[in-house]
Amino acid sequence: MKNSAYLKTYVENHPKNKMAWYLLGKEYEATGQEGKAHYCYMQAGSVYEAFESSKVTEEMWDGYKAGLLQESHRAEKRGRLVRKIGVIILFALLLWTPSAHAPGEQVLGTGVESIWVDQEEPKQDDNDIAGSSNEIQQTNSDSSEIGPFFTAKGYSGSADDRMKALGGLLDASTGGVSSIQVLAMGRTGNWFIWNDDMPVVYGIDRNKASGKTTLQSYDQVACRCAPPDTSKLQKAAKQWISSQESLVVLSSAMKHFKERSGQWPTELSELNKPFPNNWIAGNNEVMKQSFKPLLSLLQNSKGDEKNTEDVNSNGKVPNGKSSASQGKLSEGEGPYFTEPLEVIIDLDQHRLAVVSGSVMLRSYPVGLGGDRTPEGTYKISEKVVNPNGRDDGDFGSRGMQLSDTNYAIHGTNEPNSIGKDESLGCIRMNKQDVEELFDLLPMGTKVKIGKGILSDLEIVPKQRFALVNKQDQSNPHRTYHWLD
Repeated sequence: MKNSAYLKTYVENHPKNKMAWYLLGKEYEATGQEGKAHYCYMQAGSVYEAFESSKVTEEMWDGYKAGLLQESHRAEKRGRLVRKIGVIILFALLLWTPSAHAPGEQVLGTGVESIWVDQEEPKQDDNDIAGSSNEIQQTNSDSSEIGPFFTAKGYSGSADDRMKALGGLLDASTGGVSSIQVLAMGRTGNWFIWNDDMPVVYGIDRNKASGKTTLQSYDQVACRCAPPDTSKLQKAAKQWISSQESLVVLSSAMKHFKERSGQWPTELSELNKPFPNNWIAGNNEVMKQSFKPLLSLLQNSKGDEKNTEDVNSNGKVPNGKSSASQGKLSEGEGPYFTEPLEVIIDLDQHRLAVVSGSVMLRSYPVGLGGDRTPEGTYKISEKVVNPNGRDDGDFGSRGMQLSDTNYAIHGTNEPNSIGKDESLGCIRMNKQDVEELFDLLPMGTKVKIGKGILSDLEIVPKQRFALVNKQDQSNPHRTYHWLD
């Protein structure tokens, strides 16, 4: 690492020089510091890709290094001369002026303050790119922020694949939030997989005062290090995941209400009325606190379906905490999901999935009717508890009618039929699954039925989504004749 000090100084002063980042990465790689090398390669971007795929001689590398080192030496000499002149001037001022308190410490330069941290490797010196494992908390310049803040991103594959997934990380907007933790979503086909146990894989901290950015990896595979403990972050992440599910249920219901009635609901109570106006199956504290600010956010997004992505287009990072109760969503408190929940049913795989945009939140096994189950697109037009007047009837404890047809998604008293084509056309579900689905899906939810559109993947959380404060959603005045 004889050249590393000069190279580190050079990239700190010239953070946009991709070749310097690449050469520094080669220095780290040569000494076995893979985590730091990967970070430098990420900063090198196209230079890394170009040189890794080409044959470069040792003489060429020496030439590149010599040029950078020569420039670094010249800059260092100029700096020494300036410092000497400064000392002379300061000494003269001390002789001719009265004593004064020293000014506040000034942080010079901008760029990356620290990267993935290997706790087994001590910090080398003040100019080293590596930092301490708790630097995110120390460098957060805005103590008024409520956190931690989270978001979720697709993140899977080999260490190199994961490194590439971080490509635009430092330039990504965090909506004014200086510190954010990122959860990893796996991937199957075109779908990102959401679940209640997504790991915290890295954190970003931007010090607004100094302009420096800290990137902390918690992924042992990607950083090839012993990352800090994430148990407290994981506990907070579970709360965030749960809150985001409540928010997407609520926002979906509000959008569907607007579609049918032509106006937004003004109170939460308009959505969880007794049958047949039970847009949602109940509510919870997140919905109570978030209704007003979420309503304002949706109204400002112009309200039509083509503009649903505008809800989060300002880069606000989701959290859903305190200021929602004060009637507004501050920076860092917007909803993660910007598109309504939808249902996809695969006749080949006997699967029912709940999705929002490109993210899959649930995937359940279902019983179908083969060719008797029609392909097409429908909407949930009616939601009813105990369709047969009891929870162990032919349609189980929950039923959701598809448009104005005789088809429905419902429970069953024949659980052995799940995964088979034994119904007369309806979609049968296990009791726990249909009851969770009933709470997740607002009235008006789109349902698409087709073939070959899902994989045989089950996504069911350990703790089921369930609303509280439930209203009466039974319908004793009708006998249902769905095609069981």
